[in-house]
Amino acid sequence: MSVKKNYDQWAATYDSNENKTRDLDKLVSQQTLRKYDFNSVLEIGCGTGKNTKWLMTHCSRLLGVDFSKKMLQYAQEKIIDPRVRFMQADISKPWQFTDEKFDLISCNLILEHIQDIHFIFQQAASKLNNNGLFFISEYHPFRQYLGKQARFEIDGATIMIDSHVHHISEFFDAGKENGFELLEIREWFDEIEDNNDKTPRILSLVLKNVK
Repeated sequence: MSVKKNYDQWAATYDSNENKTRDLDKLVSQQTLRKYDFNSVLEIGCGTGKNTKWLMTHCSRLLGVDFSKKMLQYAQEKIIDPRVRFMQADISKPWQFTDEKFDLISCNLILEHIQDIHFIFQQAASKLNNNGLFFISEYHPFRQYLGKQARFEIDGATIMIDSHVHHISEFFDAGKENGFELLEIREWFDEIEDNNDKTPRILSLVLKNVK
């Protein structure tokens, strides 16, 4: 089954099922981005609006994009605000869904499903204002090395979502090749660690468009 169909399936329970990665990503986004100023936001992979609710209180204009129609339906039901628009789009193809430019592009938990992240960095650079920020919060590749990946439960079955491993060096290389300056990088662990699991769960980066 395609990644898009998997997320359509997951949409109804995405906000309610136990999900350590989802919950930590929300914390990571708020703790990281509250240090920066931005007035306009492009949120790619907005899903059900988990991070949209916080982002929209810190800007005057937000465009949330996702390729899952079902995920977007839940976001639109929860968030009705003149500052926010939602749009269905596939970010693995040229970003022709908007002519606007933004102060911040936020990208959360989706790059593991994208084969060519260099393309994503290229497209992000084209949609950012000068000195605009590209924020990435991603499932840590160290966990993928151990065979872990995005998954969810439905009707008693575990659905594994297709993913690609991107080494930390790939993020550095993609940023450098597309005119980004790295402002910060951090690895995040579960607040209450399992004694048998010392692997970071989230990798976050903030890059500035200086090209």
